[in-house]
Amino acid sequence: MKFKLSKEPLSIFAYSSLTDIVMLLLIFFLLTSHFVIQTGVKVKLPGSKMNERSQPSQMIVTLTAAGAVFAGEEEINIDQLSAKLNELKAKTNEDNLVIRADKTVSIDLVIKVIDAAKISNIEKFTIETEKENL
Repeated sequence: MKFKLSKEPLSIFAYSSLTDIVMLLLIFFLLTSHFVIQTGVKVKLPGSKMNERSQPSQMIVTLTAAGAVFAGEEEINIDQLSAKLNELKAKTNEDNLVIRADKTVSIDLVIKVIDAAKISNIEKFTIETEKENL
């Protein structure tokens, strides 16, 4: 069998392999992108019309409607919160505390969480809210 050799450039470029590579890159970036870390504790967050996207954080305190306090996914007593926040701050090296409080939680409990954070030398707080429709 005799093959024809040519020194002419290719006149047709196959886009199918390029399309496959772009699709694989798109899937890769979608799967590896960093999503906001949320704990497994369900709370009804208060609504806000001017809701802004918060920075992802490892230091999350969740306050439920029943009055339970969670540091991350671990339920703790409010008196132990400052020690747990010291531990989380040393482990994550962050200085922003995200407070996820149910909309029915009393402001007194939120103030106790802020006081515990100030004892742990955390000066930045973010109270998480849901986007409210206008």
